[in-house]
Amino acid sequence: MVRCLWAALRRRFCEGTALLKSNIPVSSGGTAARNPPSQIPASIFFRNVSSEARKLQSAHRMPEINTDSLDEKQVQLLSEMCILIDENDCKIGADSKKNCHLNSNIDKGLLHRAFSVFIFNSEEKLLLQQRSDAKITFPGCFTNTCCSHPLHTASELEEKDAIGVRRAAQRRLKAELGIPMEQVTPNEMSYLTRIHYKAQSDGVWGEHEIDYILFMQKDVEVDPDPNEIKSHCYVTKEELKEMLEKAKRKELEITPWFSLIAETFLFKWWDNLQNLKQFMDHDHIHRM
Repeated sequence: MVRCLWAALRRRFCEGTALLKSNIPVSSGGTAARNPPSQIPASIFFRNVSSEARKLQSAHRMPEINTDSLDEKQVQLLSEMCILIDENDCKIGADSKKNCHLNSNIDKGLLHRAFSVFIFNSEEKLLLQQRSDAKITFPGCFTNTCCSHPLHTASELEEKDAIGVRRAAQRRLKAELGIPMEQVTPNEMSYLTRIHYKAQSDGVWGEHEIDYILFMQKDVEVDPDPNEIKSHCYVTKEELKEMLEKAKRKELEITPWFSLIAETFLFKWWDNLQNLKQFMDHDHIHRM
C-alpha cells in the first residue's frame, strides 16, 4: 500500500510540476521569469495530492477485527506474510495471513498462494489430520496431511520447479505434525498441479487460494502439535470414501479444498502412486 501511495503522490507531483512550469512566463531570452504569477494554482495541486492520498488509504484500509476470543498462538500466526498472486499465479505482492483470510478482502479479489500435501505410507494409506478447534479457519474439520502457505521470504518465493512451495511444505510438516525435516525433504515431494478455489469458513474468515498439490509416499514419524491438530489417522481408499459419505450426511466435517480434490482427482492419483508423472500438469490451473 505504501508503494502504491508513493507512486500516486509522485505522479501527482510530476503533473503539478508540469502545470506550474506551463504557467511560468518565459522572458525573451528563453529563461523563466524570476517571480511566477500569483495565479499559479499551487494550493489546488497540494489539495489534490492530499485528496489522492486519502482515497488510496481508504481503498486499502483493512477492517478492524476483534481477535480477543481467538487462540493466542493462532492469532500470532496471522502476522505471517503470504504471497499475493493474480489468477495466473503471478506474484503481485505480499500481505498478512490475517488480511488474506478475511472474507471482506476475499470478496474484493485478494488471492494468495498455498499448498496441500498428501503423504502415503508403505501400505498406500493416506495420512489425514483433523484440524484443531483452535484453528481460525475450518476448525475441527478433517483434511489432507498438511495444508498451509509459503511465506513471502527469499527461500519460499523461489518458483523454479515449485521449490519454494516444497520448502514451505517441509517447514509446515514439521510445525504441525512434528515430522523430522530430514524425513520430508523437498526433493522427495512430487508437485502434480494447481487448483484455484474459494470458500468461506464463517461470516468473517475464509480461503481464496491457488493451491499446489504435493504428493509423497514414505513412512514418517508423527508427533503432532495439539494447537494445530486435534487428531490424525491413516485411511484406505474405502475408509476415505466412507468419510466423504458421512460428511454429506453432516456426520463429520471435511475442509472444502480436500473435498474438492477428493471428488475430482484424488482417487485417480492414488491408484497410480508409482506412476505420478503422467498426471503432472504445471501449465494449467484447475478452477474449482
